[in-house]
Amino acid sequence: MALKAVQQIMLGTVTKNEKQAVETLDAVRRAGYDGIELNGFMIRPTSFLVRMMTQMAGMPVGKGGGLDWAKLVKQAGLSVVSIHEDLGTIKREPETVIEEAKNFGTDKIVITGMYRFDYSDKEAVLHLAEDLNQAGERLKKDHISLLYHNHNCEFRKVENGKTAFDLITEETNPEYVNFEFDSYWPAEAGVSPITLMEMLGNRMKLYHINDRGTRAHGPSMTPILKSDSMELGYGNLNLEELIEQAKKVNVDAVILESHKNWVDKSPVKSLQVSAEFLKMHL
Repeated sequence: MALKAVQQIMLGTVTKNEKQAVETLDAVRRAGYDGIELNGFMIRPTSFLVRMMTQMAGMPVGKGGGLDWAKLVKQAGLSVVSIHEDLGTIKREPETVIEEAKNFGTDKIVITGMYRFDYSDKEAVLHLAEDLNQAGERLKKDHISLLYHNHNCEFRKVENGKTAFDLITEETNPEYVNFEFDSYWPAEAGVSPITLMEMLGNRMKLYHINDRGTRAHGPSMTPILKSDSMELGYGNLNLEELIEQAKKVNVDAVILESHKNWVDKSPVKSLQVSAEFLKMHL
């Protein structure tokens, strides 16, 4: 059975110090989650530039980089399902990344897309695929799996109707590179998530889940509303179908991730509400 987990980025605003982190991780566990997915830039001190770029992308990084996350996660009774890292760090310091993964008890490293990267440039995407193959081959020597996490930029068209995501899946070797699929972003880009999940098959090792809708009430100023992330089951995505496909290919974990628009502006309340949906369907 797939583990239920929460992405650490969701907890950035409520893990600013050790006391707050202990309380938040305890709430995660009590809500029914089994694990957490960590981010390299949140479990160790990072440069101001990295923090600024991440925050500009709408992700609440928080100030927990100096905390002992290995101790905190263990005390909470949670497991680490994977760690997000950037490709540059993996290429420069593979031994450091491997050691970190082993210290946290996980065998999965996830690349979370590329900053300042032109996904409409075919040659750049092909070069990325080759870099992913090489990084994955290196990690596999130490029994660590490399996964690629999509956003919406991978669905830019490259040529002949193909997207960057098409090229990445075609040009990477399943021996070395597989996927942590996020269904929110292709839906946002107008692409069918279930079609992509079926195409990936058992190359989808982890599943990032989120819902998409609106909290608007009453008359709209115009006939057009802006959609945003929502608690599971409160938006319009066919999550039941997507979860069934994830179960069909035996994903190792289903991981909740939203960056904002939380109910009552509380990430903890939001993950608690979404936990009820996961209990029913996972």
